[in-house]
Amino acid sequence: MYPASFDYRKATSVEDALQALAEHPETKVIAGGHSLLPAMKLRLAQPPALIDIWDLPELKGIREDGDFFVVGAMTTHAEVLRSALPLFPEVAGWVGDPLVRNRGTIGGSLAHADPSADYPAAALALGAQFVIRGPGGERTVQADDMFLGMFESAVQHGELLTHIRVPRGIQASAYEKFRHPASHYAVVGVAAARHAGGEIRVAYTGAAEKAHRLTKLEDGIRSAEYRFKDLVDPGDLLGDRYASAEYRAHLVDVLAERAVGRLG
Repeated sequence: MYPASFDYRKATSVEDALQALAEHPETKVIAGGHSLLPAMKLRLAQPPALIDIWDLPELKGIREDGDFFVVGAMTTHAEVLRSALPLFPEVAGWVGDPLVRNRGTIGGSLAHADPSADYPAAALALGAQFVIRGPGGERTVQADDMFLGMFESAVQHGELLTHIRVPRGIQASAYEKFRHPASHYAVVGVAAARHAGGEIRVAYTGAAEKAHRLTKLEDGIRSAEYRFKDLVDPGDLLGDRYASAEYRAHLVDVLAERAVGRLG
C-alpha cells in the first residue's frame, strides 16, 4: 500500500523549515520517518506536504555545555548508542533493529510521544530539558511537561524540537524493559537515575497513554519507607489482548525493583 500523494522538499535551515510550516498549516516534518511513514502508508496520516529536516547539521551531534550534554534532535539512535550520555545509550540499544537505529532519530521519537516508546521514561528519569523553536522564538520545556498524552507532546504545530539537554551529573542509571515479542515496543519499561546530591527519579512507559514518573516510589525512597508493590493503579493503565492493565501494573512493580536495584 502506498501513501496518498504529497508535496515534498528539503529544508535548508531550521528557519526555512519553520517558514514552510507557517505557510502551510498541514505540512508535516520528516526526518528518519520510522513513525510518520508507516502511518501514511496506512492512511492514518495524510499530510499534503512534507518538509525534510534530515540534512540540517545544526540539529545533529552531541556536545557538552556546562552542566549539560546537548543532543541535536536529528542525532540517530546509533549515535546515541555509541555516546557517553547517561542512560540514553542503554535505552537506544532497545530501539528497533540496526536499520531503525541507523536512520531513526532521538528527537523524532521524543516529539512523537508514542506511549510505548522507550526514550520518554528515560527523559523523565534524567530530568531532561527540551529546546523547542517556533515563530515566537525559542523556549525550553522540562521533561515533566513534555509528554501530554497519547502521541501528544509539548511541541506544537509550527514548532520544531531542536535539542535535548541532559544533566551531566548523573551518578547511576538503569533501564528495564519487558517488550512485545512482535513489535519490540515496550509493554512496560522503567527507567531510573540517581542525580547529583542523591535524588532518585524513576519513570515508566508502555503501560499508560503517556510516560509517567513513579512519584509514589520516589517519595518512599526519600523517606526510606517504600516497597515495590502497588506502585500504580491498574485503573490508570492500558490493557489489551496481550497484556491486561493488572499485568502491566505488576510489571511496573517488578521492573522498578530491578531498575532501582541496579543503581547500587
